[in-house]
Amino acid sequence: MQQEILINWSPQETRVAVVENAAVQELQVERTLERGLVGNVYLGKVVRVLPGMQSAFIDIGLDRAAFLHVADLMSSINSRHAEPEASAGAGAVVPGSSAQPIEKQLFEGQAVMVQVLKDPMGTKGARLTAQISIAGRLLVFLPQDNHIGVSQKIPPRQREDLRQRVQTLSGEMGGGFILRTNGEDATDAELADDIAYLRKTWLRIKQASLRLPAVSVLHQDLSLLQRVLRDMVLENTQTIRIDSREQFEKLKVFALEFMPSTVAKLQHYSGERPIFDLFNIDEDIAKALGRRVDLKSGGYLVVDQTEALTTVDVNTGGFVGARNFDETIYKTNLEAAQAIARQLRLRNLGGIVIVDFIDMTKENHREGVLAEFKKQLERDRIKTAVNGFSALGLLEMTRKRTRESLAHQLCEPCQACSGKGSVKTARSVTYDILREILREARQFNPREFRIVASPKVIELFLDEESQHLASLSEFICKPISLQAEAVMAQEQYDIVLI
Repeated sequence: MQQEILINWSPQETRVAVVENAAVQELQVERTLERGLVGNVYLGKVVRVLPGMQSAFIDIGLDRAAFLHVADLMSSINSRHAEPEASAGAGAVVPGSSAQPIEKQLFEGQAVMVQVLKDPMGTKGARLTAQISIAGRLLVFLPQDNHIGVSQKIPPRQREDLRQRVQTLSGEMGGGFILRTNGEDATDAELADDIAYLRKTWLRIKQASLRLPAVSVLHQDLSLLQRVLRDMVLENTQTIRIDSREQFEKLKVFALEFMPSTVAKLQHYSGERPIFDLFNIDEDIAKALGRRVDLKSGGYLVVDQTEALTTVDVNTGGFVGARNFDETIYKTNLEAAQAIARQLRLRNLGGIVIVDFIDMTKENHREGVLAEFKKQLERDRIKTAVNGFSALGLLEMTRKRTRESLAHQLCEPCQACSGKGSVKTARSVTYDILREILREARQFNPREFRIVASPKVIELFLDEESQHLASLSEFICKPISLQAEAVMAQEQYDIVLI
């Protein structure tokens, strides 16, 4: 399947769309003021150790302290800012083991080199690891390990030969490497260049850790533009089109130095139409922010994203085209399996995903839908695991979460409903107000009560609820006046004591 990558660049935002068969399959957005942190290396400071959770909170200079679990500690920790009794002096290393309790390895005020595994999401701080890894074009460098690994996506029969090649090229300088999928056909010279680049990067990080104070950035991962060349370009990628001449030239220089095989695919787009209009990508983005996804057959999906998990409900809608009901359900579910796999990539949905396909009575239909779903997920660059259908007929799966979903990147909770998805009816709000006035009347003795609320609520008080309002005024022996405020949401109101 042929692939094209479109890059829309502006000073405030970079947007990258992966297009296959004239349909956008994946979208990534990086905003200048909100650039992701995954891959960044920091010299952090321990602010709190939690023995009960075997975790620690680390200050890396963000609004919220980041989270480090004992399983993500290495056997040695940079401790040059440690207390005298825990350190042999500047630059000392405290020996430890991931089998030891975290309180034996870390203490408050200690400096520790860490790397961001997951960006802050919602109310959660960033997830950290002390096991540093630096990604290159062909290899991932593990400076604190001596393991030589090969991507699981490379056929098993080739892995041992590739492992031996990397072992020979890496020499005796220490550190481990993992060969990435796109390094399968690399020459020895290309691998050697990547190894040299990664070792040089690690040397700069180590030198910075000795020079800079705690709570400092030691290394920043590549920008989204550069990561496109490193991570997203495949053999079937035909072109990489970018609509900025300046960024095209910069990306070309970067490609010539680190990814020469991608240079021929780079193109500067100078057309009059906005580059994303070529495949109606903005329209697809708008659809990806909604709950409902229409299928060509007439069926549709309903996608609901919560903090804990994502649910996808499949419905037949108006699809009645098959010869019998079982065939209708099967064809709808097959189309839904393809659409769901695409929506997971497009919306960047991670964590636990529960799919409620339409109930199928035939086992071969269930197997066919499951096989089609797994086939579609093979195109996903993000790791997925499908557990199959549960006893209740729900399909359970997970998709690795490394950054915010598209909706969380581009949207915020509704100011009117605070993210609930619904608001109280105007009548419910009027009854809340009546109860609140009665409560206030028992505590205070103003001359008058004034209700300030949305026009719809005030309209109800003037019409259908006027008798209840008059009865309350008579009961508390105080006048109650009304004031409509167009800027107020339906659930908002104020009771002013005059």
